[in-house]
Amino acid sequence: MIQGSLVALVTPMQADGTVDRASLAELVEFHIESGTDGIVAVGTTGESATLNEKEHCQVVGEVVKMVAGRIPVIAGTGSNSTHEAIELTRCAKQAGADACLLVTPYYNKPPQEGLYQHHKAIAEAVDIPQILYNVPGRTAVDMLPETVERLAKIPNIIGVKEATGDISRVSDILQRCGNDFALYSGDDATAMEFMLAGGHGVISVTANIAPKLMHELCQAALAGDKKTASEIDERLTGLHTKLFVEANPIPAKWALFEMGKIPAGIRLPLVMLAEQHQASVRQAMQQAGVI
Repeated sequence: MIQGSLVALVTPMQADGTVDRASLAELVEFHIESGTDGIVAVGTTGESATLNEKEHCQVVGEVVKMVAGRIPVIAGTGSNSTHEAIELTRCAKQAGADACLLVTPYYNKPPQEGLYQHHKAIAEAVDIPQILYNVPGRTAVDMLPETVERLAKIPNIIGVKEATGDISRVSDILQRCGNDFALYSGDDATAMEFMLAGGHGVISVTANIAPKLMHELCQAALAGDKKTASEIDERLTGLHTKLFVEANPIPAKWALFEMGKIPAGIRLPLVMLAEQHQASVRQAMQQAGVI
């Protein structure tokens, strides 16, 4: 089981929106050197919504090559089209990804049976470990624990990223699916509590900016060391909140630009962080000690 701090990696871009592969390689090395436990490539934070299918597959493949087996790579391959999700998942498998992360279909708002059939179809079509991703704030649909339980019976569906912030779901899903089914927080602000309650890690936006601290936080929380975890989490509280003052990944990309890690590129309809928010994000970065 993949555990710990899994960074929801940004996709660096030049000012014209083209993918900056040199910066991508530097980010991968930054995370490996900082102790990041795994990389999620081309998820929401990686601007999956605005990369075309060819670019999506290319970025996943390049991250896999750059990582070169040193830590796991999970590819974001979800879509609100089951057919497209299958194609992206096939592409990720061919690229050598260790697993795929599949968001619940957004915008078309399927019922629970539709969610079940969607994820079942992808799992049966592509033999690669798959992680469900429930983020109602983005998709307008909530995958209920009963549906997760049904899907957990499919052999290559190995876990779920829960981004509701509802800690009670940890014990509910654990009871339904067992401890061998991976539970990842998708909410940095409650990730420590999530892991202390029995979760196995976090797929983190904050880890883009403070990867070493997020790794240390996860190690402490997974070991049940609440005191150490709380001390680290207190330093990261500002980032947990301020990285969402505008839609993710706007603040995260601005912060990495401020750190000199990436150029100032982002794709429309997203734009770089508004000036009125920059001071608060910078203050959170100072609190975490990254600048």
